[in-house]
Amino acid sequence: MKSNWEGVMPAVFTWLKESKSGDFEIDFEETQKQAARILKAQGKGGTRMSGLVGSGTLGENSYLSIKQRLSLLKSLSEVAKEYNVPLISGASAATNYELAKIIEGLATVGVDTVMVMPPKTNVVPSEKEMYEYYALSEAIAKEVGVTIMPYNNPDAAGYHALSTDLLMRLSMLPKVTALKISTIDVSIIETLMLENKDLKILAGVDTVTVHAGLAGACGGITGVGCIFPKASVTMQEYVLNGEWAKANKISQALNSLSYLDAQPLLMEYLKLAMGIHHNDIVGGLRTFGKKLTKQQIDDVKARYILAKERLEVLDLIS
Repeated sequence: MKSNWEGVMPAVFTWLKESKSGDFEIDFEETQKQAARILKAQGKGGTRMSGLVGSGTLGENSYLSIKQRLSLLKSLSEVAKEYNVPLISGASAATNYELAKIIEGLATVGVDTVMVMPPKTNVVPSEKEMYEYYALSEAIAKEVGVTIMPYNNPDAAGYHALSTDLLMRLSMLPKVTALKISTIDVSIIETLMLENKDLKILAGVDTVTVHAGLAGACGGITGVGCIFPKASVTMQEYVLNGEWAKANKISQALNSLSYLDAQPLLMEYLKLAMGIHHNDIVGGLRTFGKKLTKQQIDDVKARYILAKERLEVLDLIS
């Protein structure tokens, strides 16, 4: 499945249920149902989400075994095919060998594009080592029939951001189809676009969607858009049309909730907000991650209510 990357893509949550033993296990049916509901939503201009991101940070990725993750992605590939959008998932590894195995595995379950995080090493890799790591991922991608999206996320990687020079070099590899930039410093996007106006760049933080678009990003990967897909898609429609005032109104309406996308507990917070939105707070609190305090739960509820009220005025609740 190919994409021109112009649009917004939801990083969907992995829904859990209690097993007979009382432990949590993946609820494949509910996860598929929620993903389909998001992909079905339309913006005011009639467009829909342009891709599906599964088993990412918001999808409990760091808590899943390899077997669980591949089973989850296989189930999500059915939804992606039904709505004719590419399935995207991430890869993060400490060694080149591990990276190759992850990409090979993702290709077997229907993933179309692999977001490759910088290597998980104790020592910051040199530019040469970093390039070789990504060049290997691109070579493996070519072998197994997928594409690659270098994922610049300094907070998750634990060290400095990929340099703009390195990102430019990586963008020229044949199987690299887009770059994902997860940072509130959108000047990185502007700098890259000044070097190559044809670059495909996706923003990875909900708080800067409009600003990233103004800097040159053609789309984004969203967590808040899982909760309010009509608003998220409509905002991206306005961004692509250069209707900045209209796009900014939606960004401001989402502001109280988008804030959570840039917090360490973004998965727990936004999953709860999704549960509140669908009158399923218990489901929204089922996570392999951190258990939220009452104060945190109340804060998420207040932020959700404020965003919903603002979006209702704009007729953007689906």
